[in-house]
Amino acid sequence: MAYNPNIYSMSTILNFAIFPTDKGDKGSSEYVSKVLKMIDESGVPYKLNPMGTSIETDTLEEALDIVNRAYKVLEPVSQRVYSAITIDIRKGRKKGMTQKIESIEKRIGEVNK
Repeated sequence: MAYNPNIYSMSTILNFAIFPTDKGDKGSSEYVSKVLKMIDESGVPYKLNPMGTSIETDTLEEALDIVNRAYKVLEPVSQRVYSAITIDIRKGRKKGMTQKIESIEKRIGEVNK
């Protein structure tokens, strides 16, 4: 059997929101910005969206490590940290974040990104 890289590739797309809940009316953008800086410095592909941040890694472990690192950014400055997570893991896929959008655009045309 010939080597097929698509059989061995995997895409883990994880969308999450994480923020301190004890900052009152001040808001959480100051703290979310610190999390985004960590994600940017990690080198994983990501996209900020109004309700969270999507990242894409090769493994679930790598994606969950980013979430853990995000918690460690917030833990020193908050008594309570909230997080909501959704995960899409697919074998045989690379660049899933762009492929999913391209698939929709093939059907309906360019979408607002």
